[in-house]
Amino acid sequence: MIGSTVALAFGSYFLAAASPGPSNMAIMATAMRDGRLPALVLACGVMTGSLAWAVLAATGISTLLATYAKALVVIRMLGGLYLLYLAMRAGRCALQATPDVTRADAARTPPRFLSLYRQGALMHISNPKAIMSWVAIMSLGLREDAPAGTLPAIIGGCAVLGIGIFGGYAILFSTARMIAVYSRLGRWIQGLFAALFSVAGMKLLVAPG
Repeated sequence: MIGSTVALAFGSYFLAAASPGPSNMAIMATAMRDGRLPALVLACGVMTGSLAWAVLAATGISTLLATYAKALVVIRMLGGLYLLYLAMRAGRCALQATPDVTRADAARTPPRFLSLYRQGALMHISNPKAIMSWVAIMSLGLREDAPAGTLPAIIGGCAVLGIGIFGGYAILFSTARMIAVYSRLGRWIQGLFAALFSVAGMKLLVAPG
């Protein structure tokens, strides 16, 4: 019983975390633009936001948020505005000259790790998809007939999966081949991310109720 429940929760989390979304797009863009370490820092922030919702869902707070529509509306609005802010930043980068990623490290602007970490955490905390995904996942472990240890197993296992997924995006898109692609097509890539962030942000802002 516990095995099937946990496996179902893992599968649900994997699909939710690995599917294209604002957090994964931001990790990909950072990896190609700034390299592996900054992307991993951003991924750590995303993972922190994900685990924050896991803990809240486990304690029942996310269930209360789902009950009170106004709270979800506020979170959705804040998330939409934040995505539009990221779209503006990406658009500004797209209007600039394509960065030379092969220049010496000393000539590059040092990455602001705290800012990247905060960006990842805020992006995921303000994502209604993350809230509802964890509510659904935790409902599997919060049932009255769930064996003891189910909830910790779900949180721990999903944490490992999340690290692998978000860290995997950071590593994959920071390879020399992907950086070379960004060196040639950086403006177009940033323009694409600006458009995707804009669509996602507007979708949150205009979504009914």
